[in-house]
Amino acid sequence: MADNGQIVTEDRKAEGVGVAPAAVEQGPAAPEPRRAPKVARTPAIIVTIVIASVVGLSLWYLVQPQPLIIQGEADATRIDIAARVDGRVGQRPVERGDNVTAGQLLFQIDNPELVAKLREAQAGLSLASAQLANIQAGTRAEVIAQRKATVDTATANLTLAQRTYDRVKELAGSGNAPIQRLDENTDSLQVAQRTLDQAKSAYDEAVNGYTAEQHAISRANVVTAQASIDTIQAQVDELVVKAPIAAQVYQIGAELGEYVSPGVPLLSLVDLNDVWLRFDLREDLAKGLKVGDRFEMRAPALGDKLFAAEIKVIAPKGEYAGWRATRATGDFDLRTFEIRAYPVTRIPELRPGMSVYAAWPDSRR
Repeated sequence: MADNGQIVTEDRKAEGVGVAPAAVEQGPAAPEPRRAPKVARTPAIIVTIVIASVVGLSLWYLVQPQPLIIQGEADATRIDIAARVDGRVGQRPVERGDNVTAGQLLFQIDNPELVAKLREAQAGLSLASAQLANIQAGTRAEVIAQRKATVDTATANLTLAQRTYDRVKELAGSGNAPIQRLDENTDSLQVAQRTLDQAKSAYDEAVNGYTAEQHAISRANVVTAQASIDTIQAQVDELVVKAPIAAQVYQIGAELGEYVSPGVPLLSLVDLNDVWLRFDLREDLAKGLKVGDRFEMRAPALGDKLFAAEIKVIAPKGEYAGWRATRATGDFDLRTFEIRAYPVTRIPELRPGMSVYAAWPDSRR
């Protein structure tokens, strides 16, 4: 019976029928499976929701049209001043970063040889001017009187020679004088005549004064001397280098005592009153732009300060700045345009070299 009862119990266990504890043989109890607590499932659900949200927001952000950010650079009028003459730097009263006014001394170049040439040219002008004044004054009265006396003397000599010739000719005709003596007196008479002619010409020259051509030559000599002075004076003036405009000293290329030659940069000035913003845009991005358009931009160096700028210049850049297409894409080449904009309101803190950026509207992309 015990065996039958055990078999019945096992059969009932197989059938899933419960058996009273007393009727079942006591044995080791089988461990029951543990169930995960409900609290452990909550963080996983939260993480899943967060990941799904991030993915969804990322997809939404990617499908949204993003504004095109263009970057430019602040620039200003820059003046490079070079030496026009050679010499040594004698003075340089400015330093980098100094604000200078128009006409302020920047450099003093020493060149003694050039200064000596100027003095020589001035002496040549004085000589030419004196010669012109002498010609314009005409012949002195003393010279005219001297020339008149020479004419009188030549006239008397001619009269004496004429009388002597007449006597000798008469004697030679009667045979009382040799023919040789007659020939000698004939030559003396001709010499006296020529001497009188020369004296009269000199007298007339003294009375009439200098010719118009001599006056013109003297005036031309004065003009030439003055031109020489002006040329050298212009070079001497270049020994003093002054600021052409009110600006700030940007760079200095020559130190005290240094020898400089013509064309060597001395220093650079930057005009902070003429600061603009330069953008290089491909022509498909610059479509629709025109002079006078305004747009807003920010400067990182000024704490992302927002300000407005107005376009003043739209100019194409060189061929080297173009975007080249490839035959595989079927596109065409695009030129690059330089856009120059000026701040509507002057910003004293804006310096050359600072970066600026602006969000370009989609309508212009």
